[in-house]
Amino acid sequence: MTIDRAALTAGAALFAAALAAGGARAPHARAAATPDSSRYDAHALFDQSYPVEPGTITRSADGAPGPGYWQNRASYRIAARLDDAKHELTGKVAIAYVNNSPDTLRYLWLQLDQNRHRADSRSALATAPDEAEPHTDGFHIANASTTQHGRTSRAEYSVGDTRMRLELPRPLAPRGDSVVVTMEYSFEVGTDNGRAGRMESRNGTVYDIAQWYPRMAVYDDVRGWNTLPFMGNGEFYLDYGDYDYTVDVPASFIVVGSGVLRNPEEVLTPTERERLAAARRSDSTIYIRSPGEIANPATRPSGKARLTWHFTMKNSRDVAWAASKAFVWDAAAAHTPSGRTVLAMSAYPVESAAPDAYARSTEYVRATIELFSRQLFEYPYDVAVNVGGPVGGMEYPGIDFCSWRSKGKGLWSVTNHEVGHNWFPMIVGSNERRYAFMDEGFNTFVDIYATDAFNGGEFAPKRDGEYAPKGGNPAREIVSYLLDPASQPILTRADAVPSQYLHPLEYYKASLGLVLLREEILGPERFDRAFREYVRRWAYKHPTPPDFFRTMNDAAGEDLDWFWKGWFVEAWNLDQGVANVAYVDGDPSKGSLITLVNLDRMAMPTTVAVKESNGHTSTVKLPVEIWEQGGTFVLSYHSTSRLESVTVDPDEHLPDVNPGNNQWSAGRTE
Repeated sequence: MTIDRAALTAGAALFAAALAAGGARAPHARAAATPDSSRYDAHALFDQSYPVEPGTITRSADGAPGPGYWQNRASYRIAARLDDAKHELTGKVAIAYVNNSPDTLRYLWLQLDQNRHRADSRSALATAPDEAEPHTDGFHIANASTTQHGRTSRAEYSVGDTRMRLELPRPLAPRGDSVVVTMEYSFEVGTDNGRAGRMESRNGTVYDIAQWYPRMAVYDDVRGWNTLPFMGNGEFYLDYGDYDYTVDVPASFIVVGSGVLRNPEEVLTPTERERLAAARRSDSTIYIRSPGEIANPATRPSGKARLTWHFTMKNSRDVAWAASKAFVWDAAAAHTPSGRTVLAMSAYPVESAAPDAYARSTEYVRATIELFSRQLFEYPYDVAVNVGGPVGGMEYPGIDFCSWRSKGKGLWSVTNHEVGHNWFPMIVGSNERRYAFMDEGFNTFVDIYATDAFNGGEFAPKRDGEYAPKGGNPAREIVSYLLDPASQPILTRADAVPSQYLHPLEYYKASLGLVLLREEILGPERFDRAFREYVRRWAYKHPTPPDFFRTMNDAAGEDLDWFWKGWFVEAWNLDQGVANVAYVDGDPSKGSLITLVNLDRMAMPTTVAVKESNGHTSTVKLPVEIWEQGGTFVLSYHSTSRLESVTVDPDEHLPDVNPGNNQWSAGRTE
């Protein structure tokens, strides 16, 4: 998903003002005023009133879940049937919903995401013609009922776009009351819509099935019921629970899904079961069904026209699956730090089986599981599956969909990214519909270091795609986007971001922000310790941006509110430069006074490289506090000869929107 737009020209003018030099050599000194040409306001950036909200009983001031934190729970039992002639899925779902909140719930809200694909949906009506997708009729719902305390009642409900309000015959009492909601449903499996869909391959239809059952909306301590419609860019926000689901498909089909296959003896041949058992012990990929066996009927159990595949998954926020008679299927063992073995698998059509393509997919799944488990938090599930099919790149717990066309570095990148989403937002369950950066940006950030580590850096450095569109210097490539008048703050709601800006903002800018925080502000050790603490605190819970910001402040021991405000909450830019060089008493041997300026609304720690005429060079690293009192700072530099050049950000690590004022050289007015 590469974004490559023409660079925009920076319009900031160079600041060239001289300070009178004088007095004896002194420590770093501050100028009295900020130049008139500057947009910088230290009081706005280092704002004592941000954040204004105090900690609460549910969310503590240090960013951790509070002593009164609660979360509702939704568990699902689903039976589905796929009609491959009509491309129709029918099902029945029973949802066990537990109200752990302190509130009485008189009705429930459910998500009907398939309704987004209707021609009259909000999404369709709000989508530009050139971005339109094929339409279906969405969900058809029937026979909805509720069971409370042993009493079953026909459910009354109303549907508005992608949401269903279901009336409860009896209110759900606080702190543990529960209800079971049951309904039948059906929908047409359309062609690829970016999340799920179907495609024709050489040996049959490949189905990527997701958003395939009515799902509970989240009721939380922040907003109550979260009922934003599903518009497309904003993804998902779901409670955790246990899943037990069956999929009835033609006997010729292979099914891979979230969770553990519970009835292999019914749906696999003895040979396939033996190969799976071997794969669980193997560090190398083993075919469960090879490319040469696709047309062999002996690879499927005989005697039945259809088979039912049974899966379970514990403590998950969703499940998805894929099915086809065209699947090549392979697997290997991935190892977690605690010694657990995870079954890494891939399923894909034979067209994708080239040595530089999906023949390496399981290797990539295995590596991602092991790398992320070491970096962040141990992968909690028993299986991880990568599917080569119609969907270009989409993630679900324990399974992801990647384009069947992917190969080489592209396949590594998309697999690493989509499997990586098992941590954000599957383990750390953020609200994707509101805060896309908390899954896409965080995951893209971790991808960078996973790519550097994979196979001795085979595909490193990861400086392209979703992190750096042109494959060069991410900090400088992003400048064209930062200067675009249409750019928005990272905290913008996902569906309020135009599609062409979603990747630059929520993937690229958000991940670059974390790189800056790790490599330029905190340092790797402090950052990594704090970031892992955030994952630990909020695993299987629902963090918000302030929870992340406060946890990082707390665990890193640093007040970073200026950074959160300037980079995430606002769309402020950075323009640091060198304004002037003077000498103490006009004598370079007594020291130099280097005037640095911060001309835009963002600030960062500043690195200054100095070269003297006698050949001596040195680098001075200055903390962000030099900008707390204003946008001009005088660095007292202990020179021994006249300065030849002074450069701010010499390695170009910062997203400076006006690099033209970053260097002073001899010959300019002193």
